Amino acid sequence: MSIRVLVVDDHAVVRQGLRIFLDMDADITIVGEAADGAAAVELARKLRPDVVLMDLLLPVMDGVTATNSIRQELPDTEVIALTSVLESASVFRAVQAGAIGYLLKDTDAPRLLQAIKAAAAGQVQLSPEAAAVLVREVRTPRNPQYLTERENDVLGLLAEGLANKEIAHTLQISETTVKSHVKNIMQKLDVTSRTQAALYAVRLGLVHLSNQKLLL
Repeated sequence: MSIRVLVVDDHAVVRQGLRIFLDMDADITIVGEAADGAAAVELARKLRPDVVLMDLLLPVMDGVTATNSIRQELPDTEVIALTSVLESASVFRAVQAGAIGYLLKDTDAPRLLQAIKAAAAGQVQLSPEAAAVLVREVRTPRNPQYLTERENDVLGLLAEGLANKEIAHTLQISETTVKSHVKNIMQKLDVTSRTQAALYAVRLGLVHLSNQKLLL
């Protein structure tokens, strides 16, 4: 089955360029386009895409607010921030809102495709620039709940950039069980995205950002 993608950008030429490029990949289907954050939320509700490519600087409703709304209502829909903004607060707010990835618009085509497919598989991937900002900004939870041994195993693999299927294979459990563990981890750490959980693991020293599966 192809990955269903919603493209959100206020510039028509950007949306058109992304559509032309992404339509060339047989694994990806563009199911809709939106020019502002409010329209993006409405289309996401209607279309239930697998992945949303979300610009942050949008009219009517900004991309961070739209990301938060989509993630709250549609937890199975992943959001990748695709923007020209690398300001620390914007990066952190996007990930805090639930974005699984953060890419700059100068990202080359193969890496964008890789990021979309990774997001659809539940795999955290960041541009090195965004990762550097996030590790500086992320804070450990004030009162994190105790993680079980298995949850720690899942968190470590998630932070290494492994997708759900890869985690399941490594630990010899089902993908459904992996998703359940990830949900529990996020609740216990009081974070809203896999990316935040991964960065928390980096902060604790469980993994290192030199791992190339986490970085694009």
